[in-house]
This record gives sequence, structure tokens and C-alpha cells, in this order.
Amino acid sequence: MTWIAPDIDRRPEPFIADERGMLQGWLDYHRDTLLHKCAGLAAEQRTTAAVEPSNLTLLGLVRHMAYVERSWFRRRVAGEDIDPLYCGPDNPDGDFDDVAAADPEADFATFRAEVDLADQAAAGHGLDETFLRRRTDGGTDEVSVRWVYTHMIEEYARHCGHADLLREAIDGTTGD
Repeated sequence: MTWIAPDIDRRPEPFIADERGMLQGWLDYHRDTLLHKCAGLAAEQRTTAAVEPSNLTLLGLVRHMAYVERSWFRRRVAGEDIDPLYCGPDNPDGDFDDVAAADPEADFATFRAEVDLADQAAAGHGLDETFLRRRTDGGTDEVSVRWVYTHMIEEYARHCGHADLLREAIDGTTGD
């Protein structure tokens, strides 16, 4: 079955905006770009690790970004007591690794839902607001909401680059 990205109206990056609008605009642009890279592909193509030796797939990227949206905006910024998506202590890379048995339609719906919920979670928090993030070594870092936006833009930009390579290897489609 071919998944045609329904209602992807890729929003252009902002040229003029206040700081919050600029950060949100670039984040939205990269969110849309990731979905745009997946548009028009069959389920098997979205789960194809097309760039050896990596096991990275387009569906894995979508699942990972749903996980990251939930983790940074909902769990950390908003302090929601919710479980992480796809991953756990016994399966830290389940977002990337478990795509063979995944339901792509459900995972794309989860991604869209997590983006909406992330925006809702962040809406009530100023860019200068901070929270404590626990590190794996047991220490903590004070992190601002501004940093989270900047990190998410960087994370999407990096993974959209991966998606570019995967998509070109799958069907030759190039472009931003």
C-alpha cells in the first residue's frame, strides 16, 4: 500500500518573526519536511534500510522523532508523567530497531499526535523557563525551553538530511 502524505501543507520557513515565532516556524518546517520525505512510498519502502551499513529507515526516523517530541516537550518541559514511546530500559533503540513489526499507519498517526501534543505542552511555557534534566551519569543540567526548541530544530535538520539520503537511495527522489 502506498502512503500519500495526506494534508501535508509544508509550511515555509519564516523570514521575519519574533523569537518564539522564528523557533516554532523552523521547527514546523522541519517536521513537515520529514513527512514530505516519506510521501508516496509503499510501506516496505518506508521500512527499507537503504544506506548500508546503517539500519536506519524512514519509518524509524518518524518513530524516533515522535519519541523525541514526547520526551522533550511533554515529559521534560511540561513535566507530564507519561511513558516514553517505543523504547524502554530493555530496548533503548526500539524506535529505530523495531520497524519490521511496526504498523506504519499507526506510527505516522502517533507522530502527528505527538507533534500536536508537544505544541500544546510548550504553549504555556516561556522560552526562558527552565527545568532540570537528569543525565545518565546521575547528575543534572538546568535546561531552558529555548534550548529545547533549538535542539529540536537541530535534531530534525540532522534527521531530515538522513531522510534525504534514504529517499534518494529508495527511489531516486531528491530535493528539499
